[in-house]
Amino acid sequence: MSTQDTEDTRLTARLTLPGVVVFGLSYMAPAIVVSTFGVIAVATHGTAPSGYLLATVAMLLTALSYGKMARLFPVSGSVYTYARKMLDARVGFLAGWAILLDYFFLPMVAWLIQSVYLNAQFPAVPVWVWLVGNIVLTTLINVLGLVVADRVNRILMALTLSGLVVLVGFCVHYLATGPATSPGAAFWNPVSGISAISAGAAIAAYSFLGFDAVSTLSEETRNPRRTIPRAIVLTVLAGGVIFVGLSFVMQWVHPGDRFDDPSSAGYAMSTLVGGKTFADVINVVTLIGGFASGLTIQASTSRLLYVMGRDGVLPRRFFGHLHRKLRTPVPNLLLIGAAALLALNLSVETATSFINFGAFLGFTLVNLCVLAYFVRQRRAGAKPGIFTHVLVPLAGAAVDVYLLTQLSPVARYLGLGWLVLGLVYLTVLTRGFRKAPPEFEMTDREPVRESAS
Repeated sequence: MSTQDTEDTRLTARLTLPGVVVFGLSYMAPAIVVSTFGVIAVATHGTAPSGYLLATVAMLLTALSYGKMARLFPVSGSVYTYARKMLDARVGFLAGWAILLDYFFLPMVAWLIQSVYLNAQFPAVPVWVWLVGNIVLTTLINVLGLVVADRVNRILMALTLSGLVVLVGFCVHYLATGPATSPGAAFWNPVSGISAISAGAAIAAYSFLGFDAVSTLSEETRNPRRTIPRAIVLTVLAGGVIFVGLSFVMQWVHPGDRFDDPSSAGYAMSTLVGGKTFADVINVVTLIGGFASGLTIQASTSRLLYVMGRDGVLPRRFFGHLHRKLRTPVPNLLLIGAAALLALNLSVETATSFINFGAFLGFTLVNLCVLAYFVRQRRAGAKPGIFTHVLVPLAGAAVDVYLLTQLSPVARYLGLGWLVLGLVYLTVLTRGFRKAPPEFEMTDREPVRESAS
């Protein structure tokens, strides 16, 4: 392949470390802690921050493995690329296919949740209008490129975090003027325990879904070998600090695990400390965070589809195409937006059940890639650390497999069905496994750079 051809298929490096971390946080939607607090408090028997703390540690193990792989392979294929390089081309294809189940349907879920909440706040406007409006606006921003998306993300994330800080302030004021309660009981109490906290952590781990999407920006990030690994770990740590800190304050305000409705406990908490108008404002803040999440999810999904199209494992003329001037995968963005219209006929619960199987399977494979790297390096005479390259990824893989087993039967059956479809497609693509899936060969030089202005 000629140099010119290679350049024509390259994304453009524009992002820096702060922009990538903001992207990861936006994907995770940190305001989700307000929405899920009641559910996790019930699961942990009134120790929600302990559940989030355990989930942070668990996700950090996998984040470290992602960082190692991103340093080795600074391209935008995420687990698809890592498994392909370290395990096998066919395993890499199935890894990419599995994570597509997560990435492809996550935008639909994000936009559907956003639209349902907007309809609840503004019932005169039907859900389908909000859904179409979200899809069109988000797609337009992403088509214009990551520079525009990055700027929008920073503004939305600043508004979201500011709202959460104000909520903490109201909670602290309530604690200072209200009845005295013990802060230590928020982390441990007589009716809680390791099993309850672990059960809550399994739920809380879903709040971290998306930190891995940072790796899909490798080709659009300056100095990706250094920036992406740092951004992945910083995203998990920043998310963990927000989740643990805010859930601690909320659990201190409301000790125990008894709520009128756990799913709306966050709204009830906001009403308690600041009144109904304040609670409505916090709800808007949550909606802003949801829009930022949909924006970043669509961007990362389009990059994974693009890399698989560029490799030729998906039809290259469609999936591997970049807009000549904007350098964005426009066909993929439009396809994701169109597919999200399926949400018009789905409930939030049904849509959510599609996504978690692929995420945790992908996390497991990334940890296995680090183990494979360790074996290869040992055979080559190198001596990578046993703790960082064996014990950490083994622990991460064990946690991910456990979380996989905690999914509902519907999610597991859908996930396995999706894998079977992928296996059939792979059989056709490789002519009965007689040849390896096609692959685009990248050169060793850094991606094309352009000014961020």
